[in-house]
Amino acid sequence: MDILDSFLVRAALAGFGVALAAAPLGCFVVWRRMAYFGEATAHASILGIALALSFSTSIFAGVLIITLLMGWTVSTLSGRGYAMDTLLGVMAHSALAIGLVAVSFLQGVRIDLMAYLFGDILAVSRFDLLIVWIGVLLVLLLLWWRWSALLTATLSNDLAYAAGIDPRREQMVLTIALGVVVAVAIKVVGVLLIAALLIIPAAAARPFAGTPERMAFIAAGIGAISAMAGLQAAYIFDTPTGPTIVCVAAACFVLGGLLNLLKGHVAG
Repeated sequence: MDILDSFLVRAALAGFGVALAAAPLGCFVVWRRMAYFGEATAHASILGIALALSFSTSIFAGVLIITLLMGWTVSTLSGRGYAMDTLLGVMAHSALAIGLVAVSFLQGVRIDLMAYLFGDILAVSRFDLLIVWIGVLLVLLLLWWRWSALLTATLSNDLAYAAGIDPRREQMVLTIALGVVVAVAIKVVGVLLIAALLIIPAAAARPFAGTPERMAFIAAGIGAISAMAGLQAAYIFDTPTGPTIVCVAAACFVLGGLLNLLKGHVAG
């Protein structure tokens, strides 16, 4: 019997892979205060799903195209009289609303909207697993390749220019990586919870990391533990898997905060 014949094994591999990619990327989201950008990108993916279903093409491709288009549009317009948060709010909610309306017009297409909104990790197929891990490896390679430049651009635009680094280019690299993570994470935690998987492990790791690299590794560990423990808890208690994974991540954040307070109290 092939080990991948088990739906639980496929689900575990998918959750583990998404956590490995989302957590280090989430560190940059936290450092750059881009939490709303991550959430807006995830919301916009519903429009990508609707377009992919309309043209009978890959959902991964549809979501990736829409998220990259939104990132490019926001980057282009943000310096031309529009505030970043305003642009994100308008585009995210507009894309979400248009996507939901477009889905309702689809004829002859059976769609489980709840699965896209909250994830359906237990339904991950072999092909889905392949797509997930291709996306995960792509994101990890991209972060490894641009790590130093991304850190420099995150610290200061002036410092980046002095080092010969274009901050806008690094912003686009992050946008591409974020688009890929959103596209592969939809099956795992769904559109509405992707931002949580990006932000919570990184936020939980922050008090215990003395260096950016250490924070990324700790965040990846917390994300992986959340995915595995959340999957197990959902199986035992018969709860929705995606929300359960996020609940475990939130519990890790609370526990980390309490440990940090206790350490500070003891040191004081």
